[in-house]
Amino acid sequence: MSYRDMFGTGKIIFGSRDEAMLQFTGSMKWFEDGKGWKSTQGGFSAVKQITTDENDMGAFFVRKMAGAAALTFHLQKLIPVVFQRSDVHWGCGHFKPVLMTSILGNLALAGFYVSHLEDFKISGAEEMGFGIAAALIVEAVVLMGFVLTTTLDKSPTIKATKLPDGKGPNSIVSKILSRTFCCVTGVIALIAARDFFFTGHELPFPPYDDIYLEWTGAFIHSPPSNSVEAEEHGMEAPLHIGNKFASRLLALYLLIVSFQKFTSAFLVRVGKDNSGEKKCKMFWQTQALGNAFLLFTMRVFTAAAMSASLDFRWHVMSLGYETFVLAIYAFM
Repeated sequence: MSYRDMFGTGKIIFGSRDEAMLQFTGSMKWFEDGKGWKSTQGGFSAVKQITTDENDMGAFFVRKMAGAAALTFHLQKLIPVVFQRSDVHWGCGHFKPVLMTSILGNLALAGFYVSHLEDFKISGAEEMGFGIAAALIVEAVVLMGFVLTTTLDKSPTIKATKLPDGKGPNSIVSKILSRTFCCVTGVIALIAARDFFFTGHELPFPPYDDIYLEWTGAFIHSPPSNSVEAEEHGMEAPLHIGNKFASRLLALYLLIVSFQKFTSAFLVRVGKDNSGEKKCKMFWQTQALGNAFLLFTMRVFTAAAMSASLDFRWHVMSLGYETFVLAIYAFM
């Protein structure tokens, strides 16, 4: 589903239940397949160079970014397991940071879906919403059971090994990445927190935040109280609850991915057996790929955003820098 949301926004893959959810979030607006091989089918070829009220590229951007962020989170659970490195072992606790953050992420997402069950029910998407929440909870329970089992089992004795120069057991694995995450992911997390908890409220920074909120439709589905936008769109805002759900879902996925980055940067330590880098690389490799997804999506929408007076150049450069540094530490 995350792959669909990023590369084929609006495509129905699970029948009528899936269609009801796509109708609720308004994601089928950009999907068309009536032109044969020329059909865009909700892919990146559907992105227009100029934003208009009709094509609503800002809302399309939200759906694509939500798909990219969701794909990053779910791949974080799959890649370390499917492509297990030879130097990591289940019994040594190397997978615990990834599993624990995945459990918390699943529960946060499930709680978010459950909180919107009434909205799903009104639009006929209750079955799909409940099914997604149930799948996330079941997966979280299974992962928690595995973590508890491995924790209670007698673990092999940790043998102290020679640590890198200047590092101790409680040292941060990479200070460079930690600082990079603070500068780039920290800002992303701040904006995502605003979009999730205070949707539609303008921040004093970064620049053009008001244009971003207008472009993505936040002023329509979540106009701030006692504002000009509230006077213009306050009456119609409840009709756009699906757009608000999609916007907050993107924010939640970005918050979870940011949490996983900060976990690798500050909570995972070198350790007496020097296993910290092995644990962190399981995060970094997937996060580098996820950053590439987000970076590509932002780059594709740069022209559409610029037509709405929203300059993405600094955003792209900052995220590109973090992706470059992340890839160096992840794959070298």
